[in-house]
Amino acid sequence: MDVSSHYFELAGALFDPLEPEGGLGFLDGRAPPERIVLTCRHHLRDTAVLSERFGATVHCNELGLHEFEGSDVHVKGFKPGETVAPSVQALQMGGIAPDDTAVLLDVPGGALLFADALMHYEDDVSFVPDSLMSDDPEADKRRMLDSLDALMEREADTLLFAHGDPIVGGGNRVLRDFVSAQRS
Repeated sequence: MDVSSHYFELAGALFDPLEPEGGLGFLDGRAPPERIVLTCRHHLRDTAVLSERFGATVHCNELGLHEFEGSDVHVKGFKPGETVAPSVQALQMGGIAPDDTAVLLDVPGGALLFADALMHYEDDVSFVPDSLMSDDPEADKRRMLDSLDALMEREADTLLFAHGDPIVGGGNRVLRDFVSAQRS
């Protein structure tokens, strides 16, 4: 499955980082990242290498910190609702895993970044496959829909995904349509 990572230069933050195939040339002339934010404990990816290279601190929802016990990577916990970087607020997603986090970026029009709850491939927003959920995927989906209800109250013209392509423009409408379709 293709995955995505993001860099928010204003906040000096990498999200769920992967080193690009072509290297880190995209950072040339830009401020280096100061922090790495994992939207889910499973998104460690290239964090160790990038954290060491840039001296960036690593942050994850405190409910996922157990994953890093005994690890060489020092990870600081945050609570949903906290500001984890300038102009970046962590929000609880819930449903698929306790530490699944949505991140709100304070940019014009607003942007939401989703960890594992939602994917966007080939113009289709979807939940992750049932096989990646708990033993009760329908209950997980209900909890995720409840979380999405709360997130839709935020301004989010752009949607970003750890799994999939961004949606630039109309993000709130896309979320409303998705939730409505799932509930019907």
